[in-house]
Amino acid sequence: MIRSLAAAFCLSTAISAPLLAQEAIRSKPTALPVDSGKAEPKDIAYPGGTIRLEVDASDTTQRIFRVKETIPVAQAGPVTLRMPEWLPGNHAPRGQIEKLTGLTFTANGQPVAWKRDPLNVYAVQIDVPQGASEVVAQFQFLSATAGNQGRVVVTPKMLNIQWESVSLYPAGYYTRQIPIQATVTYPAGWQAATALRGTRNGNAVAYETIDYEALQDSPVFAGRYFKPVDLGHNVTLNIVADDADELDFKPEQIAKHKKLVDEAGTLFGTYHFNHYDFLLAITDEMGGIGLEHHRSSENQVEPGYFKKWDSGDALLDRNLLPHEFTHSWDGKFRRPDLLWTPDFNVPMQDNLLWVYEGQTQFWGYVLGARSGLFSKQETLDAYAQIAAKLDTAVGRQWRPMEDTTHDPIISARRPKGWVSWQRSEDYYNEGLMIWLEADAIIAKATRGKKGLDDFAKAFFGIKPGDWGQVVYNRGDVIKTLNDIAPYDWAGFFQKYVDSPTRETPKGGFILGGYNLVYGEEPNSITKASEGANKMVDQSFGIGAIVKNDGEVSGVIWDSAAFKAGLTVGAKILAVNGDEFSGDAWKAAIKAKSPIQIILKQDKYFRTLTLDYSGGLRYPRLEKTGGGEGSLDRLLKPRT
Repeated sequence: MIRSLAAAFCLSTAISAPLLAQEAIRSKPTALPVDSGKAEPKDIAYPGGTIRLEVDASDTTQRIFRVKETIPVAQAGPVTLRMPEWLPGNHAPRGQIEKLTGLTFTANGQPVAWKRDPLNVYAVQIDVPQGASEVVAQFQFLSATAGNQGRVVVTPKMLNIQWESVSLYPAGYYTRQIPIQATVTYPAGWQAATALRGTRNGNAVAYETIDYEALQDSPVFAGRYFKPVDLGHNVTLNIVADDADELDFKPEQIAKHKKLVDEAGTLFGTYHFNHYDFLLAITDEMGGIGLEHHRSSENQVEPGYFKKWDSGDALLDRNLLPHEFTHSWDGKFRRPDLLWTPDFNVPMQDNLLWVYEGQTQFWGYVLGARSGLFSKQETLDAYAQIAAKLDTAVGRQWRPMEDTTHDPIISARRPKGWVSWQRSEDYYNEGLMIWLEADAIIAKATRGKKGLDDFAKAFFGIKPGDWGQVVYNRGDVIKTLNDIAPYDWAGFFQKYVDSPTRETPKGGFILGGYNLVYGEEPNSITKASEGANKMVDQSFGIGAIVKNDGEVSGVIWDSAAFKAGLTVGAKILAVNGDEFSGDAWKAAIKAKSPIQIILKQDKYFRTLTLDYSGGLRYPRLEKTGGGEGSLDRLLKPRT
C-alpha cells in the first residue's frame, strides 16, 4: 500500500518518539580516573634489611604449608606487599593467589590491618605503625589435595616447594635487591635438594641468605626416598621417588647423564652456574612438571625411568632433562629483553619464545642424541613425529607461529577442542624445525665447517661463570647468525615466524640428507606414544586420534574424520559392524575403503560413513643419497 508523504511522516514520528523517550531516561555516568598506585620498581637496595621466611612443610596429610614471614621495614607508613604473579618459565601470570589464606599481620605484637589492591589482587597494602622496625606476616598456602585443584605438590612420600607460593615481597624494588633468608621444616627423616645451600638442625634446614629473585629461582624437592648422584662439573642429579627401588640404576644409565653434562659444556663452551641441581621426581603421585631454573630444574617422570629403561614408556621421558638443562644457558642466562622483568608483577612479553623455547627444544634433542639418552635413530624418529604433527596444525594458515608465543597467556594450557585449527604452543617444536633448517643452511654455506654449534658458543657462551642475565632482541640473534654465515636471516624469520604458512619448515631434513615419508608401520617414538597413551594416532592420515576404548581424543580440522562429523569427546562404539577395538579400527583404515561407524556423543547416537582410502600413515625419515649429511653430523657426539 502506498501512503501519502504526510502519513509517512506521522508514522516515522510515532516510531521515533518512544526511542527518544527511552534515550532521555538513560543515566550516563562519567568514568572516574583510575589510579593503580603502582610504582615502578627501582634498582636500589631494599632499605629494610633481610627478610626472614619460615615455612613448615611437615604436613603431608592435609598438605598445608604454614608460613611465618618477618619483613623488616625502614620506616612507618604505607607498605605494599605482593605475591608473585608473573612466573619465569611459565611465561604467564600463574601465581596461585587463591590458595593463600589466613593472612594476618602484626607489628610490635599488635594486629595490623591489611587491604587488597582491587587493581592488582596479588598485592596487599598495610600501614606500618610508628616505632615498628618489622612486620610479621602469617598465612597458609593450601596446596592441592586433588588434581582438579591444580598441580599436586605434596604426597605422603615427597614434596615440591616453589617459593613464590609461600612468600610475599615488598613492592617498589627490583627483586634482586631484596635479601631473604629461608628456613624450612620438613617431615621427619626426609632429605631435600635445591640450588640453595643450608645447614640442617633436626628436621629444619636454614638456607643461605640470598636475594628474592634467586630464591624464587631455587625451588626444593624433598622426599622419604632420596638419592643424590654426582654427574661432574658441580652438577648433581637429586632423585626422589615413590618407592625405594626406583632409586636403583645401572652405571651405564648414569654414564649417559654424565655425558649430557659434558656435551652441554662442550657445546656452549662454559657453565653459567657455580653448581647445578637436577631435581628429578620419579612419581605418578606428585603432579607433572618440567620447569627451568638457572642453577636447577624441576623434573617429573613416570615410575620406571631407570627400571624400564629400554621400554617405550621410559623413552618418552628422556628428553626432559636435556631440555631443562639447556635452559640454564638459553632462557635463564640469555633471555629476551621483554621477557625479563625486574619483579614478578611486571607483565612478560613472550614474542621471542621461538628462541627461548624453540632453540632449547632443538638443543634438547641434539644433546639427548650426543649423550646417548636417545639413539640416533630414536632422534630421527622423534624429528619425523614432530614434523608430521606440526603439518596437521592447519591453523598455521591463519595464525603465524609467533602468535602462538602468546598462547601461555591466551589459553593458559586449557584443553582445546580443535587444537589443529586453534594452534597451541607450537613455538616449541616449530622453533625446533626452524633451527634445524638454520643449522643446515649454515652447514651448506660453510661447506660443513660450521653449524648452529658455532651460534651456541657465540651467543650463549659469553661471560664464563656468570649466572646473572644477559638480554637480547631479534636483531642480536640475526647479527650473531650473520657473523657465522651471512644470509638473509631477517627474511628467513619473517617467512617462518611472522607469516602464515602451509607446512612446517623441512629444510633441515632436505638439506641434511633426509626426506619425511609415510608408511604403515609406526616408528619408535610414535609406537611409544601410542602405547603410553593407549591410543591409535592417525592424525597424519584419516585425521583422528582414537583411544583404545573408542573415545575420540583428537580430530584434525578439515580432515576426512572432520568431514565425516567426528568430534573430540565422542565415542566410537562399532566399526564396520564390529565392536570397536584399536585393532579393528586399524584394520578398517588399512582396508582403504569407506568405514561405517556407530558413534555416541553425549546421550545421542549417530551412524556415519567415514570416506577415506589413504590407509595407515605413520611418519619416518628416509635417507636420501649416500654419505654423511649435515643432520648426521649434527647428532654426532662432541666428547
